[in-house]
Amino acid sequence: MPRFVPDPEALRLGEALAALRRERGLSQAEAGSRLDMTSQGWGLYESGRRPGLFRPDVQRRLTGALDATPEALALIRALILGEADAGRAASSATGLESRGRDFDGAGVGSKRLEVRDDALSPWAGKGVLLEYQPGLAPRPGQGCVVEMADGALRPRLFERSDADSIHVRGVGSLEGSEIIRRRHVTRLSAVIARHEP
Repeated sequence: MPRFVPDPEALRLGEALAALRRERGLSQAEAGSRLDMTSQGWGLYESGRRPGLFRPDVQRRLTGALDATPEALALIRALILGEADAGRAASSATGLESRGRDFDGAGVGSKRLEVRDDALSPWAGKGVLLEYQPGLAPRPGQGCVVEMADGALRPRLFERSDADSIHVRGVGSLEGSEIIRRRHVTRLSAVIARHEP
């Protein structure tokens, strides 16, 4: 019986999913349990043995379990492809290091912000580093960083937005809602990772 050989593109996408999971500090079992999936089921996606990873709805479901987005998955996949093609020169240019299936580093163009108080607790307490992708739109319930016109950065949980305002949570209580007028906002960015101290 011939041995199954995954498609190279499925392998790269699986590697990106594995890198995203490790960046969040989760095991395959922990990630899978968030979707009522076994660690083996999750591992099939990471090993490129489940072609469903190419479907947008599957990507949203899997990355959602990691508190990330399909865009974050695409960024990591692009980095893996860049590393394979350009070797060490790319890693030194981006500050990333790729060692096969081990992958350390932030997404391309991402920024970090340290939470200074417990306003977002229990989602992110004091000292947690939030990694965010400038300009990447957050989805409801996802962490975000609101860049204000006065230069202040406000880490919050995104609820919704409309033409005039952005509705977020996280000022003193995750239960209360804060409305920020768009005219006071320079940019709204999605949090793609939380790094515990």
